[in-house]
Amino acid sequence: MGAILLKNILLDGRISDIFIDNGRIGKIVWHDGRWGSAEMMAGQGGQDAAPDGYAVNGNFVAVPDGAVGVSSGAVDAVDCTGGMSSGTVEIIDCTGKAAVPGFVNMHTHAAMSLMRGLGEDMVFGDWIDRIWGVESRIDEEYVYWGTKVACVEMLRTGTTSFNDHYWFSPAGYRAAVEMGLRPVVSYVVMDKGSEAEAEREKEQIQRMYEESLAWGPHRFAAGFHAVYSVSPEMIVWVAGFAAEHGLRLHFHLSETEQEFRNCLKETGLTPVQYLDSLGVLGPNAIAAHTLWLDDLDVELLGSRHVNCVHNINSNLKLASGYRFRYSELKAAGANICIGTDGCASSNNMDMLEAMKTSAIVQKAWRGDPSAMPLDELLAMATSNGARALGIGTGEIKEGACADILIVDTDNSFFLSDAPFLANFIYSAHSDCISSVICNGRFVMRDRVVEGEEEILENARKVLGKIRNGN
Repeated sequence: MGAILLKNILLDGRISDIFIDNGRIGKIVWHDGRWGSAEMMAGQGGQDAAPDGYAVNGNFVAVPDGAVGVSSGAVDAVDCTGGMSSGTVEIIDCTGKAAVPGFVNMHTHAAMSLMRGLGEDMVFGDWIDRIWGVESRIDEEYVYWGTKVACVEMLRTGTTSFNDHYWFSPAGYRAAVEMGLRPVVSYVVMDKGSEAEAEREKEQIQRMYEESLAWGPHRFAAGFHAVYSVSPEMIVWVAGFAAEHGLRLHFHLSETEQEFRNCLKETGLTPVQYLDSLGVLGPNAIAAHTLWLDDLDVELLGSRHVNCVHNINSNLKLASGYRFRYSELKAAGANICIGTDGCASSNNMDMLEAMKTSAIVQKAWRGDPSAMPLDELLAMATSNGARALGIGTGEIKEGACADILIVDTDNSFFLSDAPFLANFIYSAHSDCISSVICNGRFVMRDRVVEGEEEILENARKVLGKIRNGN
């Protein structure tokens, strides 16, 4: 894998050069001559030494002249390897551009990219029945090409890592890795109280886990659908399986008022309290939605250090609710992340749009313009998700996986003297993201995603099979 030098790029409000090698961020030189990340500089307060083999010439890294293409093909989707490559360096002048960490979409159903608009203007119960009907006819080929379509969209909108919760997960994993993204995929348990189905799913998840060992760490997760679609015995079993094998546990939780009230009526406990009574909640838990909560729920999610995923656009569109208790959950100790949910409910996978909507709705219902400030909003979409998944990305700093969005600021949205994040999140659209680097290589360059025409053609074919009942 060739090395990359991003010269004259805006990072944390300052112009810098970012050196990328072997999938990682090697060194950052600010144009005041200092080496290291912003955090390192704050702690060191002085000039650091240049790395062996590279000299500081004025304010710049001295590297061999010339440009080389970046290697293509499937890359290591989660783990990065350190060290210096022996190849040449591609030097890119990024004047007028800014660097942002790649987004981490913490809850989605990627292959639902082929289900947009299938359940519009429906109440949640009717909507989910409609979706389950479609899903009864899908297969591995559908998930493979549906995930590839999702990957095209994610690359165009800045997502480099995503936490998927869907069927035929090996097919989704393979599709994403081929596109150069970082997927974490779940086997999703949904026995609906059937003992026969539960036994079948136990065998499947164990077989899939064994298969995933060849993928590397932090790529496979255990999952279950929700408290209303999975028996308590199966929830306990899959949580135990996750704990035994050191896996994340990904599930929906307290998404709707009906779920909240039904669980309270049937068990005497809220969904959060019910899962806590089953021993499910902990730092490995990734709970999507967590929207309908009482004060004890907030306390439990915080004290158990659960990773709570806010899915604002899906919640709004399905009229599930909007009063996400961000400040209370954060104060209690929960790790708050952002997800888009699937395209059957949110209709797109645009994390920048989700960030903006999350913030303006939070400010509106609280009557507090200071709620969900910009730095916390960016962390929710990047480093918080990376921490939840246990992967070394989400920040632009030395040693981190090189997942970087190159944002073109040469447009009307960035003319003002406002801080970059203000214009990026509240003013611009995701098409300002001109190129994307994931794991140290370009996966989108100048808005071009390789293979897009073939992907769309094959997606149309699998959709035709579904329509024709084949």
